Amino acid sequence: MDFAFTPRQQELAARARAFADEVLLPLEQITDEHGEVPVELREGIRQKVRDWGFAGINHSKENGGLGLSMLEQTAIEEQLGRVTNGLWSCVWRPPVSLKFGTEAQRERWLRPSCAGHRRGAFAITEEGAGSDPRQVQTRAVKKGDQWLLTGVKWFVTSYNASDFVIVHAHVDGDPDKPTLFIVDKPSFTEAPPTVTHLRSPKFMHNFAFDHAELEFRDTPVPEDALLGSIGRGFELTKDWFVEARLQIASHAVGAACRAAEVANDYAAGRQQFGRPIRDFQAIEFMLADMAVEIFAAKSMLYRVAWEIDQGLDRKLVHAHASALKLHCSEMAGRVIDKALQILGGRGYMRENPVERLYRDIRVDRIWEGTSEIQRVVIAGQIRKRGFGTFADIGGAP
Repeated sequence: MDFAFTPRQQELAARARAFADEVLLPLEQITDEHGEVPVELREGIRQKVRDWGFAGINHSKENGGLGLSMLEQTAIEEQLGRVTNGLWSCVWRPPVSLKFGTEAQRERWLRPSCAGHRRGAFAITEEGAGSDPRQVQTRAVKKGDQWLLTGVKWFVTSYNASDFVIVHAHVDGDPDKPTLFIVDKPSFTEAPPTVTHLRSPKFMHNFAFDHAELEFRDTPVPEDALLGSIGRGFELTKDWFVEARLQIASHAVGAACRAAEVANDYAAGRQQFGRPIRDFQAIEFMLADMAVEIFAAKSMLYRVAWEIDQGLDRKLVHAHASALKLHCSEMAGRVIDKALQILGGRGYMRENPVERLYRDIRVDRIWEGTSEIQRVVIAGQIRKRGFGTFADIGGAP
């Protein structure tokens, strides 16, 4: 087995690290103070993403992306995870479900999104539908040659940076007919308006863009904006969940690494009782535990990325992605908590990146499937296929 990065992977990781340090890190405090990336800065950031060569990192060249392997994407995502306030989202990743669209849909929505000229948000969660998407109440009813969408969506991430929304709805209210519809944002302002931006709540973390609540009231959607086919909505969303869980795991590892580095540097320079605090076993053991946690999580992260590139069975990929997201998100919480403890009062100041990482990382145990849902997935796979699903080096037969 070869665990060495190829020269290409090394170059991508180094470029992503430099991009994070030079472009995104200077935006951290202004984003935290402003609550999001100021609107007047956004086009300049988009151009820098293009200039640095990170436009469309998660799609094929055929669809306007960079055609990167999952290992290459992971090498980039880990470095982007070092930044606070969700600034990694400035590097756009068009919804993976768009690749299943028709040629006309890909030309209209996906390719411009890869180039950064368009951006899509995803609307699935509702007040009564989170972990259980069958509880979605948003309905799609066919009327003539168009569909009418009605319902309220929560947590529509990056809504205020997007110009279209992919909406998960149940055709005729039937939970066995989950279907995706693409709604262009310009249509929101047509008279009479049929989409209302109810609010963008404030959260524990500050984020590059918002997490909106939207109400759809008989919102018209043309037939050619139905993505996939009736009833395939959840199937297409599953692929998005796998990608999103790998991204979360990558960002969690990057965040943990940065927090550990900050704490390690501080422990070497902070003097108490006549010597650096890293000389005290209590501090040294925390640093050792942090290193072991990161080492294990990073090994797991790149193994799962490699498995995807090798074409591992889709169900096994789904299971391993759940295990990865669970472990990395919880690992990052433990590591960053220790880092803050080492920094003491300084770690509790908002000007310190560890404080921001502490707030940022908490949501990783919730969104794109809570830790509890990941355990349900993992336990279900063990019941069906045995422990070999996770214990066999090459994956279960």
